[in-house]
Amino acid sequence: MKMRRLSLAACVIAGSLLAGCAGVPAPAAVPASPAAGVFFDDFSQPNVAALAAGGWTVRDKRGHPGIEGAGWGAGALSLVDDPAQPGNRLLRLSARTDGTPAGTTQAQLCHARKYLEGTYAARIRFSDAPVQGPDGDVLVQTFYTVSPLRFPYDPQYSELDWEYLPNGGWGDARTRLYGVSWQTVRLDPWDAYNQPLQHFAALGPSGGGWHVLMMQVAGGKSRFFLDGRQLDEHGGRNYPVVPMAIAFSQWFVPAGQLAGVSAPRAYEEDVDWVYHARNRVMTPAEVAQAVQALRRAGQTAVDTVPAAEPPLTSTCDF
Repeated sequence: MKMRRLSLAACVIAGSLLAGCAGVPAPAAVPASPAAGVFFDDFSQPNVAALAAGGWTVRDKRGHPGIEGAGWGAGALSLVDDPAQPGNRLLRLSARTDGTPAGTTQAQLCHARKYLEGTYAARIRFSDAPVQGPDGDVLVQTFYTVSPLRFPYDPQYSELDWEYLPNGGWGDARTRLYGVSWQTVRLDPWDAYNQPLQHFAALGPSGGGWHVLMMQVAGGKSRFFLDGRQLDEHGGRNYPVVPMAIAFSQWFVPAGQLAGVSAPRAYEEDVDWVYHARNRVMTPAEVAQAVQALRRAGQTAVDTVPAAEPPLTSTCDF
């Protein structure tokens, strides 16, 4: 099938780097070889086991967040072919439940804990409905950065979240994208100090399917962008203060599962690519250009971001 050529600006507005955007030439100003301080992965690995070679950790520890007693593990993650773009691969996170903890599996993948200021972006396809079973479970589909919570009200706790809530949640049944910058939290009993933004829209296939989520973190401000448009700016005590891990997850909200329903149901979240530029504030168009240049140069996985000093463990359990 012949694909229509789109302008770079149109690609950014439409969700950036769709299959039809492959014909957009990379500008000469963007080097084919990445500079120091760049992390990029377009998930072209042959299988989940190969992700570890690129510094990824698959969560297998039980616990917060999600359903108490639910399982986590490599079985909830897969690398699949992109049906819309031959030759492209996608990371797929699957969350499954039959309404019981033993029958619930959630997904989380984390990179090294070494990211703080700069620009973060990912191209993601959210789900508004399950691929199997009845709809209605309250779940969270995410792209975020996080450091460990060492103890309640940890003053060094740092987290920046994108959360898609297809069936609502957090006291509001409306479908929405939730962006959160965190100061600190106590888990039990729950007491959180953060700043949220809420974008009320369906972002799954009914809302266009693919979307680019981006954060600029610099100068005491965290700016949140959706498909090239800034939605909010946070700062003050919610600004991250320690290196974080880049992570993706999909999990069910406690007490949000369909009551009395034992039929299996499954939800999927797909990730096309993730990008970070250390200590650089980039516009959405500049990120799209950089990703295009890396892909055209055959760079499917790049990591020139130095490790934290001293090195920090990415626990992938939060």
